[in-house]
Parts: sequence; structure tokens; C-alpha cells
Amino acid sequence: MSIKNYQQSFERLVSIMEELREKCPWDQKQTIESLRSLTIEETFELADSITEQNYAAIKEELGDLLLHIVFYAKIGAEQRQFELNDVIESICNKLVHRHPHIYGNVVVNSEEEVKRNWEQLKLKEGKTSVLQGVPRSLPATIKALRLQEKAKQVGFEWDHREQVWDKVQEEMLELKEAITQAEQEGHQEKIEEEFGDLVFSLINYARFLKIDPETALERTNKKFIHRFTLLEKEAALAGRMLAEMTLAEMDAIWNQIKQRSAS
Repeated sequence: MSIKNYQQSFERLVSIMEELREKCPWDQKQTIESLRSLTIEETFELADSITEQNYAAIKEELGDLLLHIVFYAKIGAEQRQFELNDVIESICNKLVHRHPHIYGNVVVNSEEEVKRNWEQLKLKEGKTSVLQGVPRSLPATIKALRLQEKAKQVGFEWDHREQVWDKVQEEMLELKEAITQAEQEGHQEKIEEEFGDLVFSLINYARFLKIDPETALERTNKKFIHRFTLLEKEAALAGRMLAEMTLAEMDAIWNQIKQRSAS
């Protein structure tokens, strides 16, 4: 597809947005605050489509997100804060500035060097911490991963994955100790703290295994939903309700479902 075709499509979207903002009661009413939760929802819908590798859905969800970007820019222009062109020029300038190995004379030999340069450039731009760019409202699993990735860029990183596994085991022991202590003294907050440390360590270990922990957990969620739904169907076919069954009875059916899935 040529640049001219991209331009025509984009101009059409901007024109539609202008018309909707002028004539549609719902679009007229929207603010950056009212759009915020909708944008988050669209982002998660895109994430679902990516997990499922559904390219038709990915295309649709990307369109929805692009609409939101144009919508925010339209509101920004109405508030005399910025224009759509300012948004586009801003990201173009940032990309050129943060890729001196492409648009300058910096030489890099690996992806990791690119990431380190990126973080160093952000510090030179005025950020006081390499962690500053991690959004506060990110889901905790993704936030932990991003914090660890950013800390890595300044050398705060284990050398070998065996060291990370040792840390996981250490945190498991500390959690067990906290549980024992809570049973004696009632300090539930300590259990929560140590559980959080353990999860953080497991996310770190996932990085060393080159696994996205969010994707891994979501796959497990989907697997559980699938198997539990089958469990409900199997029980219904037998004229039973799960609430009336013993755990042993449910577990027996569950194991059969697992075996069928593995075969």
C-alpha cells in the first residue's frame, strides 16, 4: 500500500471524527476523562485478540484504538492544548532522537545495547529515575515485568537464571515462615508482603526463561475456563450439579478431562 493510500485513509478517519463531533450527541458529550476507561477496555480487547492470534480481530481492535487517538487529538485541539499533527510530530521526533544508531553515528551490536541507550537517553531528557516511565495504573504483573526490564538496563540484574531460582526458593521459605508466624501472632500483612515478594521473584524467573508471565498466566486462565466449563457440562449430563458433588467426585471428572486434553 502506497503512502498516498495511507494518507487518504487517515484523512477519511479524521474527516469522520470531525463530523461525528459536530453532529452526534454521544460523540459531542465525550471528554478525555470519559474516554479513558473506554480506551483501557479497547486495549484489553486488543490484548485478547493478540493472545488468540486472531488477526481479523487485531485489525479491528487496532482501528478502534486509532479512533481513540484521533478522538483525543480532536478534544485537545478544541481545548487549545495540541493538534493531531503535534501528536504525530512528537512521536516522530522521539523515535529519531532515541534511535541514534539509525539516525546518528552511534554503533550498537545487540538489542540489549539499544535498550540501554534508550534508557540513558530518557534520563538525559530529564527523567530522574529509569523507573519513571512505568505507568502507575499498569496491572501488577505487567508492571513488575516492566520494572525489572528497566532496572536491567542499568545493570541491576542477576547473572544467571539459577541465581533467580535460588531467590524464588528463598522467598518461598520466607512465605512459609510468615504463615507460621501469622498463625501464632496474627500478622496477616506479613503474609501478603512475602507472597508479593514470591510472585515478583517468579516474574523475574519468567524473564530469564524468556517467557511473558502475563501471557503464561492468561493461557492458564483460558485453560481453566475451558476445563471447568467441561466439568459443568459433564456433571449436567449425569444429572448432577457441582454444588451437590464432593470435591473427590469433581476431581475425578477433572482428571478425565485433563487426560482427554493431553491425548
